[in-house]
Amino acid sequence: MAEITAEIVNKLRQKTNAGMMDCKKALTEAQGDLEAAETILRKKGIMKAGTKQDRATKEGIIASYIHLAGRVGVLIEVNCETDFVAKNENFQAFVKDLTLHIAAANPSYLQKEDVPQAIIDKEKEIAADQVKGKPANVVDKIVEGKISKIFSEQCLLDQAYIKDDKLTIADLIKSKIAELGENIVVRRFTRYAVGGE
Repeated sequence: MAEITAEIVNKLRQKTNAGMMDCKKALTEAQGDLEAAETILRKKGIMKAGTKQDRATKEGIIASYIHLAGRVGVLIEVNCETDFVAKNENFQAFVKDLTLHIAAANPSYLQKEDVPQAIIDKEKEIAADQVKGKPANVVDKIVEGKISKIFSEQCLLDQAYIKDDKLTIADLIKSKIAELGENIVVRRFTRYAVGGE
């Protein structure tokens, strides 16, 4: 069996638009064979999700969740392609799960692109100071790792899903796209906490 490296997982992701964990599982099942893994993803309908991500999302719902006796509240807008899916119980349960996740995980941003460059630069500076004296290539990898960790903690789409930490929220959305057959986009969210928790 061929070793399943991050590079081959990345290649499959770029080719299929499937989530990282889906690609890794498919490659494991295909014993490292890239073409066989692609076929596995196609059979499961996961590859279709990637092709749907460019489609317009003009329907959807705004959902709310209040937690801890009114101490934490979440508002979220999640869009899909049709009113039919927006009214679907499966879609609504998915959106409810997202509100629960946001209440628990407290993301600051929707995606990496939303993080202000000033914050990224400051974090890079701090990380570089922490590893002074190490070779430049090592410093770059450590700094990049620390920035990725910040994204995975602060950006909703990069966070590990609270009900299954093997999935990111982005992977969860892709699996729901494949399941429902429509593009789904988290447009925005707000989390409120009493006293600014």
